[in-house]
Amino acid sequence: MRPELVIPSLKAHTATVIFLHGLGDSGHGWSAVAKMLQPALPHVKWILPHAPARPITINYGEEMPGWYDIRSLSETERVEDEPGMMDSLSKVSELIKNEEAHVPLSRIVLGGFSQGAAMTLLHATTAERTCAGYVALSGYLPLRNRLNEIGIKGRSVPVFQAHGEDDIVVRFAWGKASNSALTSSTSGLGFTNVTFKSYPDMGHSGDVQEFHDLTAWLQTVIP
Repeated sequence: MRPELVIPSLKAHTATVIFLHGLGDSGHGWSAVAKMLQPALPHVKWILPHAPARPITINYGEEMPGWYDIRSLSETERVEDEPGMMDSLSKVSELIKNEEAHVPLSRIVLGGFSQGAAMTLLHATTAERTCAGYVALSGYLPLRNRLNEIGIKGRSVPVFQAHGEDDIVVRFAWGKASNSALTSSTSGLGFTNVTFKSYPDMGHSGDVQEFHDLTAWLQTVIP
């Protein structure tokens, strides 16, 4: 990965949010949101990594920044790029480990939008050591058909999921299904501390109310 964009805390640095952008974007695409949230979270440093360029099948093989390849947006026909996901997961885990030189893991939140949200939930469900919390905006839980093999059940780590009800890219139903896969004690992983927020009239984007809710959640997780 290219060197990540870092937005320093406004006051003494005691917590960090690492936020992963979506397909075709870069860390710069979320810098305005990080700066908007800073006054309410002045102790937080933001790290905004840049995904490497890679061919994206659904976009006719065009190279663009992506954490993994996407071959289809169909929920029923999707063939997932597990090697690409695991490669990016390794890089994100290394980034988290490096940040532990500055603040403990219990003061680091990992989050993301769309593809970045998928990577975030993959870390939340498979990493041996969890962050302070996880933020998944307009995303989904990948590799759900392998949860019984690779997922760790019964975690109490805080997770904030948010999704627009009018999202036609990562459909709202996928977000709800991912929430069920995370929280169901019978058919899922039985996570016990998951917040799910939905927003009418919001598509595959952000929303003022969503960012307000996210800020309040972050204030409780990394006060």
